[in-house]
Amino acid sequence: MKIAVIGTGYVGLVSGTCFAETGNKVTCVDIDERKVSKLQNGEITIYEPGLEVLFQRNRKEGRLFFTTRIEDVIDEVSIIFLALPTPPGEDGSADLRYVLGVADQLGKIMKDYKVIVDKSTVPVGTAEKVKNAIAANYKGEFDVVSNPEFLREGVAVDDFMKPDRVVVGTSSPRAQKLMEELYGPYVRQGNPIIFMDERSAELTKYAANSFLATKISFMNEIARVCELTGADVDMVRRGIGADNRIGKRFLFPGIGYGGSCFPKDVKALIKSAREEAYDFRILNAVEEVNEDQKIYLMPKIKKHFNNNLKGKKLALWGLAFKPNTDDIREAPALYLIDELLAAGATVKAFDPEAMSNVREVIGDKIEFTNNMYDALEGADALVIATEWSEFRNPNFERISEHLGEVCIFDGRNVFDLTKMEELGYIYYSIGRKDVKP
Repeated sequence: MKIAVIGTGYVGLVSGTCFAETGNKVTCVDIDERKVSKLQNGEITIYEPGLEVLFQRNRKEGRLFFTTRIEDVIDEVSIIFLALPTPPGEDGSADLRYVLGVADQLGKIMKDYKVIVDKSTVPVGTAEKVKNAIAANYKGEFDVVSNPEFLREGVAVDDFMKPDRVVVGTSSPRAQKLMEELYGPYVRQGNPIIFMDERSAELTKYAANSFLATKISFMNEIARVCELTGADVDMVRRGIGADNRIGKRFLFPGIGYGGSCFPKDVKALIKSAREEAYDFRILNAVEEVNEDQKIYLMPKIKKHFNNNLKGKKLALWGLAFKPNTDDIREAPALYLIDELLAAGATVKAFDPEAMSNVREVIGDKIEFTNNMYDALEGADALVIATEWSEFRNPNFERISEHLGEVCIFDGRNVFDLTKMEELGYIYYSIGRKDVKP
């Protein structure tokens, strides 16, 4: 099949590359000339494990192309995916200007039947708005489909190539047949393509992400209760995770969720409900808990240093909102940095992938180091904000050499309590007892 993907951000580039991997000819379109030029020259513009191998292979095989002009490929493609940003407004609502702007443009250049697919996360009713925007300029046949993505950053290639399910919202048998043919190679092991109406598909994405965000905030609340009562959140997590009605995933406490999806989608669903005169009370609480959780380590840090951080040097491991990505959107580390700097501390940070992105946002407010151990040089304590694998089993001798009296504030419960006790470290984590020599 011949496909166009409009938008080469995280969702667009992963989707376009993975569609090409199953033999489709895919042209990715973006108005950012600099980004398109990089992609045309074989320079991938995001970090995602496994993506570059597919990207280079499909470019070489002549299945993956990039352009700034949708006009050049509109006539040859049968399906057009809209993978455009829908940033939250101040009130939490999704901004549809990019989606509807492209829809208006498509209506002016379409000449025959196309399936227009909303891949972006969009509010209920967006498919109808896209349809109306196209129909204002094009009177021929076309269908608008809702096909939300469920890609987890860090494992997005696997999620796309072997999806748990594919959700397709359409009331058109013609569009359903094309989408079934397109996604057939990805569900050969029997995972379902779930067809439903467009509005239900749009709401499914928000409901899924908001439910997962709820699990995270719930466990962060449980962790706080554990600290107050002397319980161990790791034990509680294992106890409830063994119940198959609950499951083991998204039960790890920490310093809150971030990224491009959960914060935005929770806000958008709250706003959509409010527009229908409904107060989504659970999600209001989820959002409130998460905002507090991002800086939950600060009271522990301040208490340890007798409420005086002036002149203190903190090493910070992890800047991305989660491991295996360079995405720093709504990353808890950024909130911690702001709090630490405001309290008079200085920060030396290391992250395997996200440092350049943070530098673009905050400049030289903090120092960036070449490796995780350089960040410890001269530091009074170590703060862990992202659970990268390389942080899980470090050289503890090197940590001890750099920090002297080792004090660690672990926002992701990376280390084992017994190990910390054996090493004689001062160790603070989330929902577990403090370790002090």
